[in-house]
Amino acid sequence: MQITERTALELGRMIKKKEISVREAVDASYQRIAALDGELNSYVTLDQEAAYARADQVQAGIEDGSITGPLAGVPAAVKDNICTEGLLTTCSSKILYNFVPTYSAEAVLNMEKAGAVILGKTNMDEFAMGSTTETSAFGPTKNPWNTGHVPGGSSGGSCAAVAAGEAPYALGSDTGGSIRQPGSFCGVVGLKPTYGTVSRYGLIAYGSSLDQIGPIAKDVSDCAAILEMIASHDKKDSTSVARTDCDFTSALVDDVKGLRVGIPSDYLGVSPSMQNRLAAMVGPASSIRGGESGPGLDDEVRQAVLDTADVLRQKGAIVEEFDLSLVEYAIPAYYVIASAEASSNLSRFDGVKYGYRAAEYEGLHNMYKKSRSEGFGEEVKRRIMLGSFVLSSGYYDAYYLKALRTKALIKQSFDRAFEKYDIILAPASPTTAPELGKSLSDPLKMYLGDIYTISVNLAGLPGISVPCRLDSKGLPIGVQMIGDCFNEKAILRAAYAFEQARGRFLVPEIAKNEKAGDCKTAADKEGE
Repeated sequence: MQITERTALELGRMIKKKEISVREAVDASYQRIAALDGELNSYVTLDQEAAYARADQVQAGIEDGSITGPLAGVPAAVKDNICTEGLLTTCSSKILYNFVPTYSAEAVLNMEKAGAVILGKTNMDEFAMGSTTETSAFGPTKNPWNTGHVPGGSSGGSCAAVAAGEAPYALGSDTGGSIRQPGSFCGVVGLKPTYGTVSRYGLIAYGSSLDQIGPIAKDVSDCAAILEMIASHDKKDSTSVARTDCDFTSALVDDVKGLRVGIPSDYLGVSPSMQNRLAAMVGPASSIRGGESGPGLDDEVRQAVLDTADVLRQKGAIVEEFDLSLVEYAIPAYYVIASAEASSNLSRFDGVKYGYRAAEYEGLHNMYKKSRSEGFGEEVKRRIMLGSFVLSSGYYDAYYLKALRTKALIKQSFDRAFEKYDIILAPASPTTAPELGKSLSDPLKMYLGDIYTISVNLAGLPGISVPCRLDSKGLPIGVQMIGDCFNEKAILRAAYAFEQARGRFLVPEIAKNEKAGDCKTAADKEGE
C-alpha cells in the first residue's frame, strides 16, 4: 500500500517506528498533488519550502521526545477560510486575494502543537457559501471519483484532497453541512462537532451561530484522533465550551449492543410543501420542481441508509423509525439566519483595510460600492442581499425573528428525539454528487440539497458522515449519524462499528476498475 493510501494514524505509527520520516510523508503528499491537482484543483495555496522546514523541525521534536502525539509528523491540509499565520488565506474570494494573516486559528495552533505539518490551503465555495465548490474565485474543484462531478461543498477542496490521497487528513468548516455533505460525495469521513467544541477563533465567519471547524479523514478512527487534537476551550472565542470529556478515541469500540437508533420518517423524502415554502421566500416554485414532484431522496441513497440500519441491528442496536417533525421548516429558517449573519459579517470587507480595492473610483462611497461589487461573487452577493433584506426595517420581525423561533422549535424537536434515541441515522444528501454545472444554474435546487444536514447546525448538534458504498454510477454514498449535544462518542461508536462491518473503503483509483456498487475492501482486493 502506498504512503498516500495510509490513514493518518497509520502514518503516525510508521513515523514513530522510523519506517518513514516526516519529510518522506510530506514529499509523498506533494508528489501526489503535483500528479493530480492540475485536474482536481483541490488546493489554492501551497508553501512547500515552509512545509519541508517544518517537517525537519517536527522530526527533531519526535526524536528528542518533545512531540509525542499519535499524529505527530503527519501532513495535513487546511480549508482556505481558516487563518494560517504567514500563509495566504483568501476564502476562495477575489476580495481577499492578497490577505496573509498575522496569526493562526486556534485549531491550527493545536494541530501544530501536536506536530502537524501544513501542506497548504484547500479550495472552497467562496466564503463557504455553496454546496459544490463551484462558487470559488479560483475555479471549481472536481470529484476524484469522477472529474465530471462536483466534490460537494463548501469544504469540497479538503474532502477531494483526502479522497485523492493529496493529504492524509484536513480541516474543514461546517455551517449547514459543509463537512458532512462533501465527505459523502467524496467517500471520506467528515465530522461536525458540537457547537463550541472547537474554537472558532481564526475561522473567517459566515454564520457565526452556525459555523464549526471539524476534521475530514479516511476513517472514523482518524476523525476521533483529530478531534481530540483540535478540541479545546479558548478564551478568545466567547462561544467556546470548556469540556472535560474530550477523549474521543475511547469511543472506538466495535460494540453497539443496546444502542438506540432512530430513523426519521421525515428524512425519507423532501415534501412538496417544503419546496413551496422555500420558493415563496426566494423565487417561483416551478424553478425548483421543473414540472416534477421534487428532488426527493434517491432510491440508492435510501437503500444505503436502510442497509446501514440493518448492519447496526445485526450488531445488537435497537433500530426504530420515528417522526422528527419540523424538518420542512429547516431550510427556510437556515437560509434566513445564515444570510442575515453573513450580511453582517461580510460588511467588514470594504476595500479599506485589506483585500481587494477597485482600481478606479470617485469618493469613499463609490470605492466601497465598486470594491464589493467587483470583489464578491454572485452567490455571495445573493446571500448578502437576502440577509440585508430580512434584517431591514419592516421585515426583521416577519422573517429573522420568526426564523430564530423556528430554530428553537427544531432544537426542542431534537431534544425530544434524544430522550428516546442515542443517535439518529439519516442520509447525508438526497443524491450522490451531481455533475459539474448542474447545481449553479438552479440555486434553489442547490439549497434543497442541504435538507438533511442543516438541522444539525441549527440545533448545535454533532454529526458524522461515513461512506457506505458506491451507487450505480460509481459514486460514493455516505450516511449520516447525528448525536445529542456533547455526545460525539455515541456517533463515533456507531460509525466505528459500521465501519468495521463494512471494511476498508475503496480509494478512487481502485474503484475505477471495479463494478459500481461493489464494496470489497482494498485489503480483499490485494489478497485476490
